[in-house]
Amino acid sequence: MLKSYRFWLWFAVVVLLLNALIHSVTLFVEPTPANETERQLVSLLVNYKSDFGAGFKRSMKEIFIALSACFSMLTLLGGLTLGYLLRKRADVRIMKGVTCIHTLVFGICFAVMVVFAFLPPIILTGLIFVSLLVACVLVSRQPETST
Repeated sequence: MLKSYRFWLWFAVVVLLLNALIHSVTLFVEPTPANETERQLVSLLVNYKSDFGAGFKRSMKEIFIALSACFSMLTLLGGLTLGYLLRKRADVRIMKGVTCIHTLVFGICFAVMVVFAFLPPIILTGLIFVSLLVACVLVSRQPETST
């Protein structure tokens, strides 16, 4: 079972969809300041809008929401794409390419998380990357059949 690339890809699908779900919930949670300093900081993050040129004025909260939504959508896209290909029993040649692409993208994502994020997203993204890396190695060992 652990030597099957399909197992590792299904594991990646589960973690990708779990990550998308958990991360999308954070879009609806408002930070609660614990003291006056945090209250001022939250107020500035929510209300102060910087001019980013060409008439675009956004607050840090709006930028965080955009980035957070994009991360949720990235993991959702990855999970749904892999899940679809696995359910349709896509040819091993297609799975090699898609798995390697996913490994590259989520490997870069994991590196960014390690540098800039905190423990839960680092762990979830790390699980995604490791499972994809194992699947990539295992699927690369599969013989290609000609049609």
